[in-house]
Amino acid sequence: MPTQVVQAQPITNTSSGFTQFWENVKAIAGPYWYPISPGERAFSDVIRAWGMLVLLVLLIIALVGATVFNSFVNRYLLDIIIGEKDLDKFIKTLILYGVALILVTLLVGFSKFLRKQIALDWYQWLNNHILSKYLSNRAYYKINFKSDIDNPDQRLSQEIEPLASNALSFSATYLEKVLEMIAFLIILWSISQQVAIILIAYTVVGNLIAIYLSQELIKINQEELESKADYNYCLTHVRNHAESIAFFQGENQELNIIRRKFSHLVKDAQRKINWERNQDLFKRGYQAAIQIFPFIVLGPLELKGEMEFGEVTQAAIACNLFANALAELINEFGTSGRFSSYAERLAEFSNALEAVTKQPENVSIIKTIEENHLAFEDVTLQTPNYEQVIVEDLSLSVQLGEGLLIVGPSGRGKSSLLRAIAGLWNAGTGRLVRPPLEEVLFLPQRPYIILGTLREQLLYPNTNRKMTDAELKEVLQQVNLQNLLSRVDGFDTEVPWENILSLGEQQRLAFARLLVTRPSFTILDEATSALDLKNEGNLYQQLQSTKTTFISVGHRESLFDYHQWVLELSQDSSWQLITVQDYRKQKTSITKPATNTQIKINNSYVDKSQLESENTTSEGLSHKEMNALTYYSLSTIRSKASKGEPITTNDGLIYRYDKDPKVLKWVIA
Repeated sequence: MPTQVVQAQPITNTSSGFTQFWENVKAIAGPYWYPISPGERAFSDVIRAWGMLVLLVLLIIALVGATVFNSFVNRYLLDIIIGEKDLDKFIKTLILYGVALILVTLLVGFSKFLRKQIALDWYQWLNNHILSKYLSNRAYYKINFKSDIDNPDQRLSQEIEPLASNALSFSATYLEKVLEMIAFLIILWSISQQVAIILIAYTVVGNLIAIYLSQELIKINQEELESKADYNYCLTHVRNHAESIAFFQGENQELNIIRRKFSHLVKDAQRKINWERNQDLFKRGYQAAIQIFPFIVLGPLELKGEMEFGEVTQAAIACNLFANALAELINEFGTSGRFSSYAERLAEFSNALEAVTKQPENVSIIKTIEENHLAFEDVTLQTPNYEQVIVEDLSLSVQLGEGLLIVGPSGRGKSSLLRAIAGLWNAGTGRLVRPPLEEVLFLPQRPYIILGTLREQLLYPNTNRKMTDAELKEVLQQVNLQNLLSRVDGFDTEVPWENILSLGEQQRLAFARLLVTRPSFTILDEATSALDLKNEGNLYQQLQSTKTTFISVGHRESLFDYHQWVLELSQDSSWQLITVQDYRKQKTSITKPATNTQIKINNSYVDKSQLESENTTSEGLSHKEMNALTYYSLSTIRSKASKGEPITTNDGLIYRYDKDPKVLKWVIA
């Protein structure tokens, strides 16, 4: 799907920006932390999550308290060494200091462990929650019609985990560092109110600069994230269409496209490096100024004897820890841009999944009734956006065991009718009567090949069905895939089937699923387009033997032999339903040449009337001569000759092929 790059807006530049950011966070975090819908989350799981979060907050508070306590112990330890010089007090204080450091180490370890565990639990639930939305109500299919939602696979696989981990990291770090800054400001206030006031003012100015730098990084992070998504999609596109690219020898063009996407990625990465350099320079300079500040103000006081050395040292340590806390806080503000980008994209994705599964208001839809037959009752089918009418006032009923062939010009909506039967498209009016979808098997032109073993390929979609190897071998024999087992190590071997099977083999494999499943109804959309006439005939005969009711879309003349009815769609949204025999007569009457029209046979021209009169004798007609008198292709005529099937000419005469070695001609039956 093509990607649209949307410029991210700073989340704090305007109140509306912050409101949107907060709405995104609530959309992502709300169902996990504050579930309001019945059955959304088990109550025990919610209590466990909140219990872990409260425990994390308590550990952070304890960690900050232990750090503050250590600053006082360090102050007293220095006073003992320099002032009192009491060995006994020194040893006791040193032991206390060591115990406090061990406590800080344990608190740091457990708080980080708990932070990661909460993030993992949240990621696991959020992934399952979004994935359930994605795969329910066919949202994964409908989302493809929303051009503003790019790379849903990347949003699922690469953007949920960092959102959870970044959210926990930012929240926990923010709480810890704000508490540390408050605590050390209180310590500084107790030592020197002047120093504390100056430091507060310095902090306000520094935070304003840090916010400006981080806001620019938010935009750059958003653009980099989307550039990576574009680049990954481009590489995946090449892998998925490798054979087509190889046929067209389009390597240079694909390389140019990939390089263009990569250049955008490098450009965004370079911008990010430049802004991170500015942020690092500011952060380091800001931190250094705070570290030297207490010595400039308080150092002379200690030299004059107006302040103890321990107080100066504690003030210096407090300023240093304050600076470190502020530096980490600034760094978190910088990385929070990535979190806001993830939150925005995931909230947008989640909202889009909900939107595509909701039925639009004040629009007409085709009413679906589940019964054991298939019928259209005054159905007018439109495209999902209601911009184009595909077919108008369609009414028909397909009797059990019959075959209906849908024909018409390319792009007239033949496959769209199949989408309507499957419930994928329902824009329009009228009633559609169909069996439950569990009783219908769809065979598209390019079969869906799953990631699994050969056994799973054959049993799909009911992979829990029990069938012996002998039964599966018989099915492979029926669809002319008996040699497939010689290419793999049995039915339970998993290989990249889509790469090793040709399109024709994939279509025969799809027919094998039909013979395994034996559904009551089968829908075939150009399902034999890659097969020769012999394999096509074999498969349709197998299909008829199952007594299933089937609808086919196709262009081949040979398909008329296996259906009883033809539904022809026209350019003006009109339609007609007639028998195969009447449709053939109708088409031949339209294309019937004028009397005495000359026909070219063997590089010479003869009158058609003369040809017909001459060949009413026992001499018969050759394949080429029959081709001139019918609408059949030469290959179809040869096929019918080999099968002993009769042919009706454009004028209604019936011929059969005489296989006598002395004749080998088409003669009047």
